[in-house]
Parts: sequence; C-alpha cells; structure tokens
Amino acid sequence: MKLHISPCPNDTFTFHAMIHALVDTEGLVFEPVFDDIDVLNGAAVRRPQDEEVIKISYAALPEAAGHFRLLESGSALGHGNGPLLVSRHKIYPDELYDVLIGIPGELTTANRLLSIVFPGAKRKRVYLFSEIAGAVADGELDAGVLIHEGRFTYASRGLKLVADLGREWEMLTGLPIPLGGILLNRKYSSETADRVGRIIRRSIEYAQGYPEASAAYVQAHAQELDPVVRRKHISYFVNDYSLSLGAEGRRAVERLTGLPIEQVF
Repeated sequence: MKLHISPCPNDTFTFHAMIHALVDTEGLVFEPVFDDIDVLNGAAVRRPQDEEVIKISYAALPEAAGHFRLLESGSALGHGNGPLLVSRHKIYPDELYDVLIGIPGELTTANRLLSIVFPGAKRKRVYLFSEIAGAVADGELDAGVLIHEGRFTYASRGLKLVADLGREWEMLTGLPIPLGGILLNRKYSSETADRVGRIIRRSIEYAQGYPEASAAYVQAHAQELDPVVRRKHISYFVNDYSLSLGAEGRRAVERLTGLPIEQVF
C-alpha cells in the first residue's frame, strides 16, 4: 500500500517501524510518499481513487469521509499542542479582521480553528507551513498560523503570540484538539482497516520503546535541524490518542467535523 504522510517528525516517528518492517505488518508492505499536509488534504478530497492510506487534517474529513475510513490508530490529537497565531508586532484580537494572515491550507484544522475562534478574520493567504513564520518576520504577512515545528521556534524569530488556537478550542469544548487522522480508502474492507490500524499501533509502540531506531529517519525528513525541537515535536503529537482515539478522541472528532463518528469508520 502507498502510505501518504507528511515529512514531519510525528509522522516519520510513527510510521518508521512499519515502513521498514520492524514490526509484524501482517503481510502488507507500505511505500511512503511524503507531501505537505495541504497537498495531502487536496489529494484525499479531489482524487480519492488514487490514494490508499493517507494522513489528512481533521477539518478535511467531512469532504473525504465518503471515500475513506478513519483508522483508530495514528491520529494527532492532544492537549496544549494546537496551532498558534503569531505576529511581528502586537496585534489585538479585535484587530484581526483587517490583517493579512498566513494559513497552511484552506482545509487544515489550523484554518478551521482560526475560523472558529476569530470568525471575523477573513483576509487569509495560503503558504507552505514552513514558510509562514518567515513571511511574518519579513513583513510579507501581518500574522500567521503556525503548526508543526514552527510553533516551537517562533520566538527565536522575534514573533509574538496573538492567540493559542488550541487552548481556545479546549476552553470552548473541554476536548482534545483533533489535528490530523489516518484514513484508508473504502475500497478496502473494515477488516483491512482494523488490520492496518493494528499495524500502526505496533509501529508507534515500537517507536516509543526504541526511539533511537527512527532518529536518523526523522532527522532526514524534518524541516527543523535542532534535535531538541524534533523530540519536543514528537512528544507533543504522538501520545495515547495516537495509539487509540478512544471515546474522548471520538467526541473531539465529532465536535470539530459535525459528523456522527459511526459515519467515518
């Protein structure tokens, strides 16, 4: 199966063991294809027939659920790990309606949370996620929504926090932040979905038990060179919800997407 994921540390850490058959893959072979999350969202929505296993933003799930099943393992959810809205100069929330904001994609959870927290923030421009902080620092953008490694390094660029969008979500809902999930094409059976889900869980458990095994692989694909940032990234986004969504994770997905959870499995 082709495994379409991002090159970010949480994905390369999560899937390393199954890609390299370090765990029981139950006879399946996984070929990784790396793309930016905005590209992955677009692929799942616009050409679903070409995809097999794919990482998407949960905000894109309503448009993709007809063609894909959500897998129980492999998701990125959590507390205190949501996207951050930053700026170069102090911006107050009531001023956001008039500023240009960089987002990592229309269908990203980052953009969805921005719309929930600040519905009046309408001036947006899509950038590659890794270029948003630089565009804000250079004055090309007034503000930007940071995900992945950028949320850990923005202060070193002299940027200021306008709002922690994940914290706002948690205050509003009391639920973890549903960032991204792993989907399997519905041309495969529910039994195959369970099978792939088991393999992903084994891969995560192996990675957590032997973190040095994936270190070089994670480094080779990461945008951020600092190993401390990479480890922090992994610890924030690979957690118990990654092993299994569980009841709370499912409620979070339902709340963000508006979909009954039984429709997406």
